[in-house]
Amino acid sequence: MAGNNTHAFTTDSFDQDVLQSDLPVLVDFWAEWCGPCRMIAPTVDAFADEFTGKVKVGKVNVDEHSSIAARYNVRGIPTLLLFKGGKVVDQRVGAVGKGELAKMVESLS
Repeated sequence: MAGNNTHAFTTDSFDQDVLQSDLPVLVDFWAEWCGPCRMIAPTVDAFADEFTGKVKVGKVNVDEHSSIAARYNVRGIPTLLLFKGGKVVDQRVGAVGKGELAKMVESLS
């Protein structure tokens, strides 16, 4: 459930792919059974395509990688966390539009 520019982050790769990334990273915490997660998936993929080279975008399946969700106190999904320099700098819970995702990234400037 990921587009061409949307990464799948796993427990094994999360620290390197997200926390040590030179680019800001938007992480979508989701699950296959989550209706709102499926609803925003095309939006997240379109955002990843549009912001390639500016922001790394990826997903964490909370059923397969629950330790990452627990580490960041993800209680509801979809949850979107924006990381910069290995730290969470912004977050949204629930289905949001591409404009809201862009606002998150614009707040970094």
